[in-house]
Amino acid sequence: MNLKTLLPLFAGCVALHAGDWPQFRGPHGNGLADDPAIPTTLNLTNNLAWRANLPGEGLSSPIIIGDRVFVTCSGGLKQQTLHVICFKAADGAKIWERKFWATGRTMCHDKTSVAAGTPASDGRYVVAMFSSSDVVCLDLDGNVIWLRGLGRDYPNASNSLGLSSSLVIADGVVVAQVENDSESFAAGLDLKSGVNRWKLDRPRKANWTSPVVLKIGGRELVALQSSQGIAAVEPATGKILWNYADGTSSIPSSAPGENVLFVPAHGLTALQPDAGNEPPKRLWQSGQLRPGTASPVVLGEKIFTLNDGGVLTCGETATGNRLWQLRMKGEFSATPVAAGKFLYCVNEKGLVQVVDTTKPEGEVVSELDLTEKILCTPSIAGGAIYFRSDTRLWKFGKS
Repeated sequence: MNLKTLLPLFAGCVALHAGDWPQFRGPHGNGLADDPAIPTTLNLTNNLAWRANLPGEGLSSPIIIGDRVFVTCSGGLKQQTLHVICFKAADGAKIWERKFWATGRTMCHDKTSVAAGTPASDGRYVVAMFSSSDVVCLDLDGNVIWLRGLGRDYPNASNSLGLSSSLVIADGVVVAQVENDSESFAAGLDLKSGVNRWKLDRPRKANWTSPVVLKIGGRELVALQSSQGIAAVEPATGKILWNYADGTSSIPSSAPGENVLFVPAHGLTALQPDAGNEPPKRLWQSGQLRPGTASPVVLGEKIFTLNDGGVLTCGETATGNRLWQLRMKGEFSATPVAAGKFLYCVNEKGLVQVVDTTKPEGEVVSELDLTEKILCTPSIAGGAIYFRSDTRLWKFGKS
């Protein structure tokens, strides 16, 4: 099956260049890169294009729009300084940096940071949200378009472990999940002004999942995941079109495939969304494909899950049948990404492992030790792969 057949069915953003990485887990929201020409053997001598120092902590992935790379950080003793930085993709030169003071709470677990959620872009603007519930929209040249302190508007919308949901943009609306044990909500913010288009009350329970954009029947929907299930929302109005209320995970996010949404529920559940307002059809459930912290990754007719103990499991997208398991080195928080037939997995100690998914039992074909703690999902664009830690951003490309 041609991987590009996924494009008409599910899309993350519009008005973007081919090969951009505009949001968490890439253009399709499932970890799959359009550009398969990524080196499968990574090393610091032959294909390290550049590395850049970062001024603060962060779990957010870099996003790449054209010739620019955007990343967020949080600095200061209480991580109260919020950074949005733009680098030149060719050589890593810093083009601009913007700093903001957090207006909301910056408390979070030691393992995470205030810069936990990945920004999103429609190709014209970059929108970033921090755990302090501050949202900033800039153009590609770093000019501030608008700011929102959602923590000031909704003071109880936080939790002591921190928020980490990433943003998506659909139909001119920025969709943000601010879900916690108190004032829990999801909001649609106008991309050009930042004002609320809509606001929905959400289950009052801590939730670290991110929304997913689906394109079904010629229209975009946004799937909001919580511990109670999945809600499909019309992005322009916030109207709930359907609910799947069978309980889902509050850590790994769902992944779209070819007319199927793979949901971390009862292990892993495959749902076929309806083009109208009917609830989705459940195709299968598999306890053997249960993910850990990392979200599922779709690659052609296969789906991959990685548990916290480092076991990579491959299953069939059509049936949910487990095909093979591969023991990886280390513990994992970052979601793998896919290019061509290869998966790129980085563990919490910074060891990158490249897996050939066509081997009968999967096979690690190369390793690279970056020797730093890495909890953030890699990004792929322009024939290169990007990794980030709390202190550095790396780009690896062709030799």
